[in-house]
Amino acid sequence: MASAFCARMAEEGMAVAVVMLAAHRLGLGGAAQGAFILAAWMAPHVLAAPVTGALAARARRPRLFYACALAGFAVAIAVLAAGVGRLPMPTVLLIAAAGGCCGPVVSGGLSSLLSLISGPGPERDRAYSLDASVYNGAAVAGPATAGLAAAAVGPGAAVAVLAAAAAAAAALVCLLPLNNRPAERAASSGIGRDLVAGFMAVWRNRELRAITTATCLAFAGIGALTTTAVLLADSQGQPGGGGWLMTAFAIGALAGSLTLARLRPAASPVLLAVTGMAGTGFALAAATLAPALPLCATAFAVAGVFDGLLLTATLRLRADHAPREQRTQVFTIGAGLKISAAALGAALVGLASSYSASQDLAAIAILQLVAAVVYLCMRRRRGSGAMIRSAFPRSTAHSLQRTAREED
Repeated sequence: MASAFCARMAEEGMAVAVVMLAAHRLGLGGAAQGAFILAAWMAPHVLAAPVTGALAARARRPRLFYACALAGFAVAIAVLAAGVGRLPMPTVLLIAAAGGCCGPVVSGGLSSLLSLISGPGPERDRAYSLDASVYNGAAVAGPATAGLAAAAVGPGAAVAVLAAAAAAAAALVCLLPLNNRPAERAASSGIGRDLVAGFMAVWRNRELRAITTATCLAFAGIGALTTTAVLLADSQGQPGGGGWLMTAFAIGALAGSLTLARLRPAASPVLLAVTGMAGTGFALAAATLAPALPLCATAFAVAGVFDGLLLTATLRLRADHAPREQRTQVFTIGAGLKISAAALGAALVGLASSYSASQDLAAIAILQLVAAVVYLCMRRRRGSGAMIRSAFPRSTAHSLQRTAREED
């Protein structure tokens, strides 16, 4: 948890820090240059995810692989801290893209390790609930750390702080007992076959296909939420209030995943996924009707709680249904696709012609509800009775094992 938190805090903080650094050093137009750097940082995720997953699954010394990947992540951030505004822009973009190639390790890769260091059943369910809390905690701490450090000692030092956090993650991952269990890899297949096998594992398994498609739809909306929150606050006469709305969303997500880890770690992931997407949609729809920023922030916080449930369910569904040999690829591919969908959503909201923050937020809310419906429809082929039994199991552990056998 400590290693994942440090790495993900650096990842989340970069979205803020690199834009501030470019604006500080490049002056007029610097923020736009920072957006290009950030795009270069995020773009490789979808392409690097399957390769990263295949390499991680084949690693004979998993601790060394993850430590090197996180160290490369830290070095890329440190070089950006020194190079933005001082190196040619093409060089900076290449460095950002190289660092972004390590992103799937930070997200899905670290999550996949929980199946190596925790046993199946309630222990692993609780571990994934805590892992979701780490995601959401980093989403709060990363931008806050970057902002505070930039205000105190400057944007360059803020990026350097994030590099130090990533380096700490690389050191902490060396303490994990990964060498005590065999690496999840195919003994004789080539890496090309491993790449195909990872995608096929997601596509052929109905549950993985359904949750991947649904979360990509949902995250296309979540990716547009930051820009929409800023516009919504401005429309209510509260410039700068968009940051408070997104902070409320992140705190709500953290609270939701922590509460789930504490109270009901073994709740059905199918029920959690549907509840998470539908609840997020209804809460954001309520935010469009809020007459004042405090009420709107409350609705955003409630939406965050449900989003925290969705993240926990997504991690558990991947762990429960991924074939052992492709488990790491399933996690990295799923995370890469979600991040790419979020980036697409952020681009689309910038191109939206409605110029109405309320309409954009309503569209985001509808997209969450559509994602819930798509998820249910895509996994429905087993029959409505089986679907209901898996969503409301008599024994969650036995139900998951039975579903996995049926899918195999």
